[in-house]
Amino acid sequence: MEIEILTAQSSKSVGVLSLGPTTSVKELKKKIHGLKKSLYPDRQAIRLEPKGKTLKDDDTLKGLGLKNGSKLYVKDLGPQIGWKTVFLAEYAGPLLVYLWMYKRPWLFYGEGATSVPVQYSVHIAAGCWTLHYAKRLLETIFVHRFSHSTMPLFNLFKNCSYYWLFTLYVAYHVNHPLYTSPSLVQVYGGLAVFLLCELGNLSIHIALRNLRPPGTTVRRIPVATSNPLTALFNLVSCPNYTYEFGSWLAFTIMTQCLPAGLFALAGMYQMSVWALGKHRAYKKEFPNYPRSRKAIVPFIL
Repeated sequence: MEIEILTAQSSKSVGVLSLGPTTSVKELKKKIHGLKKSLYPDRQAIRLEPKGKTLKDDDTLKGLGLKNGSKLYVKDLGPQIGWKTVFLAEYAGPLLVYLWMYKRPWLFYGEGATSVPVQYSVHIAAGCWTLHYAKRLLETIFVHRFSHSTMPLFNLFKNCSYYWLFTLYVAYHVNHPLYTSPSLVQVYGGLAVFLLCELGNLSIHIALRNLRPPGTTVRRIPVATSNPLTALFNLVSCPNYTYEFGSWLAFTIMTQCLPAGLFALAGMYQMSVWALGKHRAYKKEFPNYPRSRKAIVPFIL
């Protein structure tokens, strides 16, 4: 069958392709790339209508009900960059920025700042921050499996700005020579919760990784494993976000630092948006999805 490919933005014809009924959208993208070299597959979104829903890579022309003479629309998603590259840049920045501020550079604190004694909680906070972002870097390399290989290049600058600037804001206050540490009980209590949440977050990421066989985009209902820290799956759809917020809430208690609290709240807002979206997608995709689960906060949200 012959299918005409048009641009979603202007309905300008890209060309006509002769395709079989079993041709998948993924295969179609490669053929469109042959017609227009700038539209490499990861840069394309294929649609039935100019402003319609983006089709899945495993959809076939027959399954979509297309016939000889049908039209499909391709949207140019713009320059793309690998998810792994973006994550590595996002997480390496905060690690380096925080450790730089930990050294109390004269650029921010002036001459003589390094001669002021560093309080015990400042050392602990630096260790926690390093642990968190080192864990994220290692998870990006060895644990995460991405359902999409790329994302818009603009996201690199947007995401890095968020993480790097917030790190600078938090680190400036925690490492300031005038910073005052809270009580030992508060510091070590916060540290204990922080470490528990970090371990829980890692446990969830490993459980999610094991749901998807290598090289596939298979989606399954996430469930608790033999690891007790994954039991949170019984209550929420995105326990990795729950643990993530728990880590930063504990860090805020441990340091008693307002900027850290603002960072925790900003992260919680964004993660709630993501969690609610994933929660809706799970319920729509899986008819037997547990209805008692919430998105991110047990029994509440």
